Amino acid sequence: MLRRGSMAQPFVSVGFSVKVLVDRLSSAPSPLGFAVSPRWAQQRFGDDREHRLEGLCEDVAFDLRAHKMGGHVYLEGEATGSLDLACSRCLTRYRGPIRERFRLVLEPAGDRVPADPDGAAALAQEGLYLADELESGWFRGPEIHLDRFVGEILALAVPVQPLCREDCLGLCPRCGVDRNVERCGCSEARPESPFAVLAALRSPDRK
Repeated sequence: MLRRGSMAQPFVSVGFSVKVLVDRLSSAPSPLGFAVSPRWAQQRFGDDREHRLEGLCEDVAFDLRAHKMGGHVYLEGEATGSLDLACSRCLTRYRGPIRERFRLVLEPAGDRVPADPDGAAALAQEGLYLADELESGWFRGPEIHLDRFVGEILALAVPVQPLCREDCLGLCPRCGVDRNVERCGCSEARPESPFAVLAALRSPDRK
């Protein structure tokens, strides 16, 4: 999984897991590059629908920098790659770029315990608790497992409504032709005004 770095660096890779070794961090940023593969995603999340990474068909490159200052741990970097997606308007398959920048500030958890059970378990087992906005959190112990954070960053990169292009015309709702490729003779159905019933009630022809 790692592309560069050594055991002298404040990172270690074991199987499908990447960890930050807190005691080896200094005030100077330490760089790390690693690739996340579709196999890693399947191994890490399996059939978990909440974290399923739709369209991940090739490695995603992570460039990460980590340092420690005043007891806090700072992680920042960028994930780059592409996803194989289906356009939500015309259903065409296309490659959507991934360029997701991130910054995470972690403070020592101390004696604090997250209120939610999943967060408490993650802090105890992985040394990392993430806040909802994924920009802050807590850490505990000498090792911080990054798998959960990496998965969340990738999940953010998957668009809710994929578009092959911003001006995609989509499929004709009547005949189903791809209007980006050809024109059809179907007339556009105009939505009925919500005031049409009131207009009919006021009509002088109505008795």
